Amino acid sequence: MSALKNSCDLSLCFLCRNSLPGWQALAVANRKNLRFKKGAVIFDEGEDIKGMYFVYSGIVKVQRKWGNQKQLILRFAKPGDILGYRGLREEKKYTISAIAIEPVTVCYVDLNFFESMLLINHQLTYHLMQYYTNELQDAEKKMSNLVHLNVKARVAETLLTLINQFGKSKEGNINVHLSRQDIAAYTGTTYETLFRTMQEFIRAKLIRVSGKKIFLLKEIKLAEMAAKN
Repeated sequence: MSALKNSCDLSLCFLCRNSLPGWQALAVANRKNLRFKKGAVIFDEGEDIKGMYFVYSGIVKVQRKWGNQKQLILRFAKPGDILGYRGLREEKKYTISAIAIEPVTVCYVDLNFFESMLLINHQLTYHLMQYYTNELQDAEKKMSNLVHLNVKARVAETLLTLINQFGKSKEGNINVHLSRQDIAAYTGTTYETLFRTMQEFIRAKLIRVSGKKIFLLKEIKLAEMAAKN
């Protein structure tokens, strides 16, 4: 991790764009811009919560322990997203881990300062509540999928979710390059099972793969597959 000169787009930062005008200057004065290398741990599950992180550039995987020495990726955070708010509870512990999957820049504010902002800035509190509610719904859907969907349906759901979140590149592939291990952890399956399932999708001409580039050839078919219980 390295500290950078404070210079980020205030219109992108969740904290600044939802704060009262008079508090934006305070937010700028109290924030730090931090740079993390690919693979760096931003914070780890079980650590005492120190502050809040607002993603400015890059992509972060948000994961938690799942079973014996396994990790389940709950979501991928991209520019404009928040990290650390799951620790805003009485115990003040991070309940998840955040790891950079590519070089990442975040805006960081101390927890005490952020809580003071929540008490004064009702708009910030409201939008944080909305953000948390949306993520809670996504997490509940993910847990339901793990129970009710077979592996093929879950892989199809994962690919559609990624293209909805990151869009398509100019070449037409999902506009994010993830390792197969991360895709498996996001799907809630093993690397071997993911590999076999994707090979089946390739043979059925549902997808095309070139290195880490994944092209969805038949999104409607994948959506139908994901909808099956």
